[in-house]
Amino acid sequence: MTRGTPIEGARVLITGAGSGIGRLMALDAAARGAAEVLIWDLSTESGQRVADEIAATGTNARSFTVNVGNSKQVTAIAEDTGPVDVLINCAGIVTGTKLLEADEAAIRRVYDVNTLALYWVTRAFLPGMLERDRGTVVTISSAAGMVGVARQTDYSASKYAAVGFTESLRAELRADGHNVNTLVVCPFYINTGMFEGVKTKFPRLLPILEETNVANDVLDSVESGREQLVMPSLVRILPGARLLPTRVFDKVMDFLGVNKTMDHFTGRRPVIAEQNTASPAAELNDADPVSAPAPR
Repeated sequence: MTRGTPIEGARVLITGAGSGIGRLMALDAAARGAAEVLIWDLSTESGQRVADEIAATGTNARSFTVNVGNSKQVTAIAEDTGPVDVLINCAGIVTGTKLLEADEAAIRRVYDVNTLALYWVTRAFLPGMLERDRGTVVTISSAAGMVGVARQTDYSASKYAAVGFTESLRAELRADGHNVNTLVVCPFYINTGMFEGVKTKFPRLLPILEETNVANDVLDSVESGREQLVMPSLVRILPGARLLPTRVFDKVMDFLGVNKTMDHFTGRRPVIAEQNTASPAAELNDADPVSAPAPR
């Protein structure tokens, strides 16, 4: 049974919505008739700017300054935010460096934002969805959550965890007979600016995705009740390709140029803010997160 959530009349919360596809999804939600769009972002200025853009269209919008890696802060601000019908976990980061070049603090920040934040934010809003027995929890993961990529030992692993988190949550909700839906999104690199320098060997098979298209497809998937969105379609071969011997699988990935995509990566500098947490999180908000940005 399809359990899509109509955007029209819904209260939509998007983390990391101060720019990138988070911003585009916020604007699209408003255009689709959302009752209210709720912006969670690490940057007060960026978040408020998007809220003002939305308000100018006649849709209610509020912005909250939140470090999603801080569980106590998430819990407190969730109370001020109120119940939501659609939750989109979009904030994400990545170091974009080799394992031995990434410092401990940077690695912890990646897990704080890309993985642990999924628990804190979803736990804050899921009870209300279950009480109303409707709604959708969206997790923006990555194609890097389906295959390991060189210079992404932190990012890729955190996105594998995001896929596993959503799959397990879906199983729990289904087993308990709830009508709350989940959607995991696994895109290749997105043309957001955070991925400056990233290259693809076969642009027709593995194109750098346009952020407007990704944002639109995510909201379409929320409304249709889809549970997994993988972009582009070639990425869907990954589960089947894993039936190959490991060395053959690696050669296929090398042929596709997957492990060379980050060779010239520069990205853009993330905003890092200390918010009374032992492990401050640097938040970016594009579906293909990058830390001092990364790919998908």
